[in-house]
Amino acid sequence: MMRIGREKERARERDKERKKRGNRKYGQAKLKHSKKGIMACVLSAVVAILFIALILTSFLHKGQSQAIIGSFGLFAVIIAWIGLVTAVRGFRERDKNYITCKVGIGVNGMVLLCLIATFIRGIV
Repeated sequence: MMRIGREKERARERDKERKKRGNRKYGQAKLKHSKKGIMACVLSAVVAILFIALILTSFLHKGQSQAIIGSFGLFAVIIAWIGLVTAVRGFRERDKNYITCKVGIGVNGMVLLCLIATFIRGIV
């Protein structure tokens, strides 16, 4: 009777250990996201929302709010650049999941290119 109880307890411990390991290879710990990568994703979301807001404001005011849109656009370029640099620095963190860094580089890079293209188009 005691033996059956011990076997069940051992089986529960084995199941608990398997669940803890999950589907990771050779029992490796689950990787956390890079802190700087998360920060880059947050900055990219802020810049993308700001870029969309600038386009909508310009469209709704029919191009009459040039100084406000230009200053916020310059501010968005600076934030996008900071987000891009932060995402690149996120790759220096060891034993982390770098998907947030990759997303941060992609979104910040695209918004930065769009903003620079818009500024160049406005100059020419």
